[in-house]
Amino acid sequence: MIQLENITWSTGPRVILDDVTLTIPSDTYAVLMGSTGCGKTTLLEVLCGLRQPQQGRVLIDGRDVTSLEPRERGIGYVPQDLALFPALKVFDQIAFALNLRSLPADARVRELADELAISHLLDRQPEALSGGEKQRVAIARALAASPRLLLLDEPLSALDEAMRGEAATMLKRIQQQHHLTVLHVTHSQAEATQLADLRLSFANGRVTPL
Repeated sequence: MIQLENITWSTGPRVILDDVTLTIPSDTYAVLMGSTGCGKTTLLEVLCGLRQPQQGRVLIDGRDVTSLEPRERGIGYVPQDLALFPALKVFDQIAFALNLRSLPADARVRELADELAISHLLDRQPEALSGGEKQRVAIARALAASPRLLLLDEPLSALDEAMRGEAATMLKRIQQQHHLTVLHVTHSQAEATQLADLRLSFANGRVTPL
């Protein structure tokens, strides 16, 4: 379960997150909709610990994680640009979080590669991958350490129209199979219709249910 309590974050005179209070139940696929540049990414970054709120608390499954480092929060995060490491092969991309925690990697990497149909890509560098392949690698990397919460920032925006429906089906399957709480940021009504158990709107620094 995700709980945000009175979260505020601003830059200079501009308030990006204005006393945001939000609850997303466990095992829910939530879709957060809002216009480009409204602050959706900032909200995800506060959740995963890349930004510290100036006010309020972040709770994951009832635990206050506001002051914890990103790797201590049990969160998988797929940023909009995917942020693959240019010098690492696909195997090492997926193993990254496990290596960081000194956990066994080989079996888990191969399990996720099989699930996401990217086993044949494990020895490739990122520049040799298509957009859809890069997306699957980024998702596998986010899942490697078995998070309870998955944050997705415009995960389908780089895909062409023909691939989006298939990718959305994959995301829903992953959420159900791994029993994840998902927060998926988008401005696409079609994605919300296909995926959301819970629809949320972000505007003027506030989150409201749709």
